[in-house]
This record gives sequence, structure tokens and C-alpha cells, in this order.
Amino acid sequence: MTAEVIRVVIADDEPLIRAGIRMILNSAPDIEVVAEAANGREAVELARSHAPEVMLLDIQMPVMDGLTALGELRRAAPEVRALILTTFGEKENVLRALGQGGAGFLLKDSAPGELIGAVRAAAAGDAYLSPGATRHVVDQLASGKAAARGEEARRQVAGLSERERGVLALLGEGLSNADAGRRLHMSEATVKTYVSRILAKLGCENRVQAALLARDAGL
Repeated sequence: MTAEVIRVVIADDEPLIRAGIRMILNSAPDIEVVAEAANGREAVELARSHAPEVMLLDIQMPVMDGLTALGELRRAAPEVRALILTTFGEKENVLRALGQGGAGFLLKDSAPGELIGAVRAAAAGDAYLSPGATRHVVDQLASGKAAARGEEARRQVAGLSERERGVLALLGEGLSNADAGRRLHMSEATVKTYVSRILAKLGCENRVQAALLARDAGL
């Protein structure tokens, strides 16, 4: 095994779901599933003992649910990037998870290539925003308190430079650093620098929170 291998822990209470995800991820030469958890408490313990780069975290689990586990994970192993596993029926929980620092989310019925890509993106420090799920969930923000959120978001974004707002807008579309760079005719490294600066200025923990703020601001 080399340092390039991405270590992953799967946390889901359904054995068949875990088995399917494990089979898909272990088929990638640069990914290894090192442990599996059947509930949130086990997930936090395994994060401490196995030090994975990425955890796939289901929301609905016994003993300790995924949202509670995510909060514990932020305190016990903040370096672990948590990808939230979800269904379309859990929109509100997903929004709460992203607000607590989740590295992104994807649907349980995602294609194998999408699952592998999400893990690689999370390990690289990017947030993975499943395109279909992102639009479906973020669009829910259009209802209730939208005006107040939009006003606050626009106030925050006003402090960014024109170029920073351009990069933020592409985060709102779910683009990776590489894709944003191609769109803006910038190097991936330059985009990464802009993203770090944007997160610091906006007080966002990750790209997902910044993407939601971009949508609220109307970018």
C-alpha cells in the first residue's frame, strides 16, 4: 500500500448497502475500505482508531444518528472528510448536515463512477456536490425565510472582489477546482487559492457552505 491510497470508513446500518459500496470502492486502485460501522457511535470510534481520509456517513442510523455522529466527528477527528449518504426524502437533514461541516453529499443510488469520484474529491479537499441532488436540495431554500437569507448572503458576498465572486458563483454550480479553472481560464492551483481566501472571508467551513451561500446571494 502506498501513501496515495485513500482510506475510507463506511457508516450505514444496512449490510447490503455497505457491501455494495465496499465492492465499488475497493474496485478503484487508489481507494481502500478499512472499516465499516453499523451506527453513528461505531463510526466515531472507527474514525479515531483507523484515521481514514474519508467517511461515508448515512443519516438514519440507530444508537447514534448520522447528524449527531457528524458533530462528534468534527470534535474527535476533524481531519476526516465526511460525505453524507442520503435519499431525496431527507432534504432537511441534508441541509443540517452540510451546515455542520459535511464535505458534501450523494444519493445512495449514485452510479459507481460518481461514488468513486466523490471519495476522490473529498480526499483532495474538495466538496462533492452531486449535481442532481444539489439542485434538488438547494432549491428547497427558496421557500421560507428566503428573503432574510438572501439579504444576509448578499451582505457577506459584497466584501468579495469581483474575481472572488466569480469563483464563488461557480462553487454554487458545484464545479470542481479544475472545472472552475477551465471556465475562468485560470490554473487549478490559482482557483484553489481563491477558494481558500473566499472561505476565510465568508467564515465558511467548506465549499458546500459557500455554495449554498452563493445560491442565497443569487450568484
